[in-house]
Amino acid sequence: MRGYHKRPEETAQALKDGWLHTGDVGVLDEDGYLRIVDRMKDMIIRGGENIYPQEIEHAVHAHPAVLEAAVVGRPHPVMGEEPVAFVVLKEGALRDEDELVAFLTQRIAKFKLPTSVTFIDEVPKNPLGKFDKPRLRATVASTSASATGPDEEAP
Repeated sequence: MRGYHKRPEETAQALKDGWLHTGDVGVLDEDGYLRIVDRMKDMIIRGGENIYPQEIEHAVHAHPAVLEAAVVGRPHPVMGEEPVAFVVLKEGALRDEDELVAFLTQRIAKFKLPTSVTFIDEVPKNPLGKFDKPRLRATVASTSASATGPDEEAP
């Protein structure tokens, strides 16, 4: 890669000392294979703990009523950030934040549990069809002063 077209600042951040810094976060498994677990810019830091939204998303997707889910960090005055989930349910499924959180409690650590679940009709996507997490982060940042309840509609 030579750089981003007409974006010198982003090129300078990505290309350092002959290396391409992708922003991906990976782990090596016991067999030495690299597994990409998330993106640095998506990582949530809550009270000094690193939380990978993709881990929470996988747990939410395991629920039989869930069609899509996206998790982002919401600013928090004491903890730094807190995870919040945007969930699209399958047709006919009932909105039940308490039941979903109880389901997640069996699958992920307590500090990773979303502090709120917002049920939406569709997760916003970028032109490539990927979840538009910057848009979701902007939404929660603008509403961080007020709690987002499960019945509120978001983007």
